[in-house]
Amino acid sequence: MHAGAQVRGRGAGRGERGSVTAELALVLPAVVVVLLVCTSLGLAAIGQLRCADAARAAARAAAIGEPADVVVAVAQDLAGPDAEVTLQRHGDWVVVAVSRPVVAPVAGLGPLHASAEARAWVEPGEPP
Repeated sequence: MHAGAQVRGRGAGRGERGSVTAELALVLPAVVVVLLVCTSLGLAAIGQLRCADAARAAARAAAIGEPADVVVAVAQDLAGPDAEVTLQRHGDWVVVAVSRPVVAPVAGLGPLHASAEARAWVEPGEPP
């Protein structure tokens, strides 16, 4: 053994014992909050995509002359049964707006809503 070398035994570092547990106890709530926020953002993005797809498909159905109840059924099939659907006709265009609540796993975020609107030119000819 060298003259200047120090030997650490089992008793060394006793003041640091349990520090990993304490650090984990401090960091774990922050990790949980970050995961909940990421989950909320993911659910909101999925809700927005569902509304956009539903509005586009419903506008296409309205443009080819489907009745209003069929247009609403198409939108609710894609966006979910709790989706609100509005159908308007402006000259040669139909406008469909779809909105739905988004479930957020974080209670303090309040109600989140996804919404989308789509327009389509009404096809010429007789409706089916």
